[in-house]
Amino acid sequence: MEVFGVFKVSASALAAQRERMNVIASNLANIHTTQTQEGGPYKRRDVVFQTTLMEQDVRSHSNGVRVAEIYEDPHPPMMVYDPSHPDADERGYVAMPNINVVEEMVNMMMTTRAYEANVSAFNVSKSMFLKTLEIGR
Repeated sequence: MEVFGVFKVSASALAAQRERMNVIASNLANIHTTQTQEGGPYKRRDVVFQTTLMEQDVRSHSNGVRVAEIYEDPHPPMMVYDPSHPDADERGYVAMPNINVVEEMVNMMMTTRAYEANVSAFNVSKSMFLKTLEIGR
């Protein structure tokens, strides 16, 4: 591993967590979207992470993380009875996005904690390098 490889690993994790946070924010912003350009209600999205080599040298064992895929939840939309809604079918049901606010908030808290942990790892590594430089003086 190169000297500053630990910073690359932390930076890759920060970028991946930021992408996950954007997806969660998009899910929460579209919780009441019943019509999309593709037709039908908004479909919940989630992120799949994948480890990736940070350096070309395979022997370095320096792995980071990246977003491998953003997929749409395959579960069907929630049917809510609201005959006054403009998108209600002939029975009065509206197809709403299959987004659970509690689940999204838990995912947001987990993402925040992971982001904070990566910032801490980055700062600890930086402190260690600075202390090492002081030894050489």
